[in-house]
Amino acid sequence: MVHLVRHGEVHNPEGVLYGRLPGFRLSELGRSQAETVGRVLGSGHDIVSIVASPLQRAQETAAPLAERLGLPVGIDEDIIEADNRFEGNKVGGPGGALRDPQYWPILLNPLRPSWGEPYLQIAHRMIGAVYSTLDVARGHEAVLVSHQLPVYTTRRFLEGRRLWHDPRKRQCSLASITSLVFEGTTLRDIVYSEPAGASDPSQTGA
Repeated sequence: MVHLVRHGEVHNPEGVLYGRLPGFRLSELGRSQAETVGRVLGSGHDIVSIVASPLQRAQETAAPLAERLGLPVGIDEDIIEADNRFEGNKVGGPGGALRDPQYWPILLNPLRPSWGEPYLQIAHRMIGAVYSTLDVARGHEAVLVSHQLPVYTTRRFLEGRRLWHDPRKRQCSLASITSLVFEGTTLRDIVYSEPAGASDPSQTGA
Protein backbone atom coordinates (compact mmCIF):
# COMPACT_ATOMS: atom_id res chain seq x y z
CA MET A 1 0.00 0.00 0.00
CA VAL A 2 1.04 3.56 -0.70
CA HIS A 3 -0.76 6.12 1.46
CA LEU A 4 -1.06 9.60 -0.08
CA VAL A 5 -1.47 12.03 2.81
CA ARG A 6 -2.52 15.64 2.39
CA HIS A 7 -0.80 17.99 4.86
CA GLY A 8 -2.66 19.58 7.77
CA GLU A 9 -4.08 23.09 8.06
CA VAL A 10 -1.63 25.92 7.40
CA HIS A 11 -1.20 29.15 9.35
CA ASN A 12 -2.39 31.61 6.71
CA PRO A 13 -4.02 34.66 8.32
CA GLU A 14 -3.92 36.68 5.10
CA GLY A 15 -5.81 34.00 3.18
CA VAL A 16 -3.42 33.92 0.21
CA LEU A 17 -2.84 31.03 -2.13
CA TYR A 18 0.59 30.06 -0.83
CA GLY A 19 1.45 27.43 -3.43
CA ARG A 20 5.19 26.74 -3.36
CA LEU A 21 6.10 29.81 -1.32
CA PRO A 22 8.44 29.06 1.61
CA GLY A 23 7.66 29.76 5.25
CA PHE A 24 4.07 28.54 5.49
CA ARG A 25 3.93 26.33 8.55
CA LEU A 26 1.13 24.29 10.08
CA SER A 27 -1.37 26.06 12.31
CA GLU A 28 -2.12 24.78 15.79
CA LEU A 29 -5.02 22.80 14.32
CA GLY A 30 -2.72 21.55 11.56
CA ARG A 31 -0.25 20.22 14.10
CA SER A 32 -3.08 18.41 15.86
CA GLN A 33 -4.18 16.94 12.53
CA ALA A 34 -0.62 15.75 11.88
CA GLU A 35 -0.57 14.06 15.28
CA THR A 36 -3.84 12.32 14.39
CA VAL A 37 -2.37 11.01 11.14
CA GLY A 38 0.66 9.83 13.07
CA ARG A 39 -1.51 7.87 15.51
CA VAL A 40 -3.67 6.34 12.79
CA LEU A 41 -0.89 5.27 10.44
CA GLY A 42 1.56 4.57 13.25
CA SER A 43 -0.50 1.72 14.67
CA GLY A 44 -1.52 -1.44 12.83
CA HIS A 45 0.33 -0.57 9.63
CA ASP A 46 3.54 -2.00 8.20
CA ILE A 47 5.07 1.30 7.09
CA VAL A 48 8.73 1.18 6.07
CA SER A 49 9.10 4.44 4.13
CA ILE A 50 7.95 8.03 4.70
CA VAL A 51 8.56 10.63 2.00
CA ALA A 52 7.25 14.21 1.92
CA SER A 53 7.12 17.19 -0.36
CA PRO A 54 9.99 19.61 0.38
CA LEU A 55 7.52 22.29 1.52
CA GLN A 56 7.43 23.02 5.26
CA ARG A 57 3.78 22.10 5.80
CA ALA A 58 4.30 18.63 4.32
CA GLN A 59 7.48 18.02 6.31
CA GLU A 60 5.72 19.06 9.53
CA THR A 61 2.78 16.76 8.76
CA ALA A 62 5.12 13.80 8.25
CA ALA A 63 7.10 14.44 11.44
CA PRO A 64 4.79 12.88 14.10
CA LEU A 65 4.47 9.64 12.14
CA ALA A 66 8.21 9.50 11.50
CA GLU A 67 8.94 10.06 15.19
CA ARG A 68 6.46 7.39 16.23
CA LEU A 69 7.96 4.80 13.85
CA GLY A 70 11.59 5.87 14.17
CA LEU A 71 11.90 6.45 10.43
CA PRO A 72 13.55 9.32 8.54
CA VAL A 73 11.48 11.59 6.33
CA GLY A 74 12.69 11.54 2.76
CA ILE A 75 12.14 14.46 0.38
CA ASP A 76 10.80 14.12 -3.16
CA GLU A 77 10.42 17.16 -5.42
CA ASP A 78 8.01 15.16 -7.60
CA ILE A 79 5.25 15.37 -4.97
CA ILE A 80 5.51 19.14 -4.43
CA GLU A 81 2.50 21.44 -4.79
CA ALA A 82 1.37 22.33 -8.31
CA ASP A 83 2.82 25.46 -9.86
CA ASN A 84 0.24 28.28 -9.91
CA ARG A 85 0.42 31.84 -11.28
CA PHE A 86 -1.92 33.09 -8.53
CA GLU A 87 0.66 32.16 -5.90
CA GLY A 88 0.97 34.79 -3.16
CA ASN A 89 -2.39 36.42 -3.98
CA LYS A 90 -5.87 36.27 -2.60
CA VAL A 91 -7.88 34.54 -5.31
CA GLY A 92 -11.62 34.91 -4.68
CA GLY A 93 -13.78 37.47 -2.91
CA PRO A 94 -13.40 41.26 -2.77
CA GLY A 95 -9.93 42.29 -3.87
CA GLY A 96 -9.19 38.78 -5.14
CA ALA A 97 -7.14 38.11 -8.26
CA LEU A 98 -10.14 36.67 -10.11
CA ARG A 99 -11.65 40.18 -10.20
CA ASP A 100 -8.45 41.81 -11.47
CA PRO A 101 -8.46 42.24 -15.29
CA GLN A 102 -4.70 41.71 -15.48
CA TYR A 103 -5.24 38.04 -14.58
CA TRP A 104 -8.12 37.34 -16.96
CA PRO A 105 -5.91 36.28 -19.92
CA ILE A 106 -4.58 33.32 -17.91
CA LEU A 107 -8.10 32.04 -17.17
CA LEU A 108 -8.85 31.12 -20.78
CA ASN A 109 -8.49 27.34 -20.52
CA PRO A 110 -9.68 25.68 -17.29
CA LEU A 111 -9.19 22.24 -18.86
CA ARG A 112 -5.39 22.56 -18.91
CA PRO A 113 -5.43 24.68 -16.61
CA SER A 114 -4.02 27.82 -18.25
CA TRP A 115 -3.10 29.43 -14.89
CA GLY A 116 -0.77 26.71 -13.68
CA GLU A 117 0.90 23.35 -14.12
CA PRO A 118 -1.04 21.06 -16.49
CA TYR A 119 -3.06 18.36 -14.76
CA LEU A 120 -1.45 15.60 -16.82
CA GLN A 121 2.03 16.78 -15.83
CA ILE A 122 1.02 16.69 -12.16
CA ALA A 123 -0.38 13.17 -12.57
CA HIS A 124 2.73 11.88 -14.32
CA ARG A 125 5.19 13.15 -11.71
CA MET A 126 3.03 11.87 -8.86
CA ILE A 127 2.57 8.45 -10.45
CA GLY A 128 6.33 8.24 -10.92
CA ALA A 129 6.81 8.93 -7.21
CA VAL A 130 4.17 6.35 -6.27
CA TYR A 131 5.84 3.58 -8.28
CA SER A 132 9.31 4.53 -7.05
CA THR A 133 8.02 4.28 -3.48
CA LEU A 134 6.17 1.05 -4.25
CA ASP A 135 9.43 -0.48 -5.43
CA VAL A 136 11.26 0.59 -2.26
CA ALA A 137 8.51 -0.67 0.06
CA ARG A 138 7.54 -3.80 -1.85
CA GLY A 139 5.54 -6.14 0.40
CA HIS A 140 5.06 -3.40 3.00
CA GLU A 141 3.45 0.05 3.22
CA ALA A 142 4.73 3.53 2.43
CA VAL A 143 3.57 7.11 2.98
CA LEU A 144 3.84 10.10 0.64
CA VAL A 145 2.87 13.45 2.19
CA SER A 146 1.80 15.87 -0.52
CA HIS A 147 -0.84 18.49 -1.32
CA GLN A 148 -4.50 18.64 -2.28
CA LEU A 149 -4.30 19.05 -6.05
CA PRO A 150 -1.46 16.54 -6.63
CA VAL A 151 -3.16 13.91 -4.46
CA TYR A 152 -6.60 14.39 -5.98
CA THR A 153 -5.25 14.54 -9.54
CA THR A 154 -3.44 11.25 -8.93
CA ARG A 155 -6.64 9.65 -7.72
CA ARG A 156 -8.63 10.85 -10.74
CA PHE A 157 -5.89 9.64 -13.10
CA LEU A 158 -5.81 6.18 -11.53
CA GLU A 159 -9.60 5.94 -11.55
CA GLY A 160 -9.65 6.77 -15.27
CA ARG A 161 -11.60 9.99 -14.79
CA ARG A 162 -11.00 13.24 -16.66
CA LEU A 163 -8.45 15.37 -14.87
CA TRP A 164 -10.14 18.75 -15.06
CA HIS A 165 -12.75 19.17 -12.36
CA ASP A 166 -14.55 21.58 -10.03
CA PRO A 167 -12.10 22.39 -7.16
CA ARG A 168 -15.07 22.91 -4.82
CA LYS A 169 -15.94 19.21 -5.12
CA ARG A 170 -12.54 17.65 -4.43
CA GLN A 171 -12.62 14.75 -1.98
CA CYS A 172 -9.29 15.50 -0.33
CA SER A 173 -9.69 17.06 3.10
CA LEU A 174 -6.85 18.39 5.20
CA ALA A 175 -4.78 15.51 6.66
CA SER A 176 -6.83 13.01 4.66
CA ILE A 177 -5.39 9.67 3.53
CA THR A 178 -5.86 8.30 0.03
CA SER A 179 -4.57 4.72 0.20
CA LEU A 180 -3.53 2.95 -3.00
CA VAL A 181 -3.78 -0.82 -2.60
CA PHE A 182 -1.53 -2.83 -4.93
CA GLU A 183 -1.12 -6.48 -5.76
CA GLY A 184 2.41 -6.55 -7.10
CA THR A 185 2.43 -3.50 -9.37
CA THR A 186 -1.28 -3.73 -10.20
CA LEU A 187 -3.59 -1.25 -8.48
CA ARG A 188 -6.50 -3.15 -6.91
CA ASP A 189 -8.29 -0.53 -4.82
CA ILE A 190 -8.30 3.08 -3.64
CA VAL A 191 -9.48 3.75 -0.09
CA TYR A 192 -10.13 7.29 1.13
CA SER A 193 -10.33 8.29 4.80
CA GLU A 194 -10.48 11.46 6.88
CA PRO A 195 -8.97 10.64 10.29
CA ALA A 196 -8.86 14.34 11.22
CA GLY A 197 -12.37 15.08 9.93
CA ALA A 198 -13.68 16.78 6.83
CA SER A 199 -12.64 20.24 5.64
CA ASP A 200 -13.82 22.67 2.98
CA PRO A 201 -12.20 21.62 -0.34
CA SER A 202 -12.21 25.22 -1.57
CA GLN A 203 -10.16 26.48 1.37
CA THR A 204 -7.41 28.87 0.24
CA GLY A 205 -4.06 27.21 -0.20
CA ALA A 206 -3.40 23.55 -0.83
